[in-house]
Amino acid sequence: MNVISVIVGSTREGRFSEFPAHWIKNHLEQRLDLKVQLLDLRDFAMPLFDSAMLPGIPGRPPYENEAVRRWTASIGASDAFIVATPEYNFGPPAVLKNAMDWVYPEWQRKPVGFVSWGSQGGSRAVQQLRETAVELHMAPIRNAVHLPVTAIYAHFQGKSDDIQAILHASDAQANTMIDDLLWWSDALKAARTAGA
Repeated sequence: MNVISVIVGSTREGRFSEFPAHWIKNHLEQRLDLKVQLLDLRDFAMPLFDSAMLPGIPGRPPYENEAVRRWTASIGASDAFIVATPEYNFGPPAVLKNAMDWVYPEWQRKPVGFVSWGSQGGSRAVQQLRETAVELHMAPIRNAVHLPVTAIYAHFQGKSDDIQAILHASDAQANTMIDDLLWWSDALKAARTAGA
């Protein structure tokens, strides 16, 4: 059974992230033979990356920070990821990039998809995250879900019905991305198992 983790990429107070993260998690839960979990960065209070030893160094000792240890174990136990991320100033939130930087071998040879929002649907944040994912030896999925900026406006205006309507309008995109993610998850898990 594949373990698919939805990563909530923002910790900001009053964040919009709750809506798309739970929406895409619900889509995943409609699929058979999956274990789906939500990895909320609020639950992993990691310091800014300050390790003397790089995460990719063979024989890396266990991290001293308990939140980093839990985060690393959660990534290691996952077979694929969907990152739910806003775009801040043409890129992803610093807390998300920091979380990615703490881990290295546990990301490798696993697929990742993206749900984003913000200016231009968050596409520029996803562009940068794809490059980071490639450097981490991940397989970023081509298809993504880019929510229109009207979703954020609805959030700030307290119009949850409007948010749900906007999310519902993106259901087809979500299913296309999930189809691709699960294909790659199966293929890469089989390859990782064969390689082990």
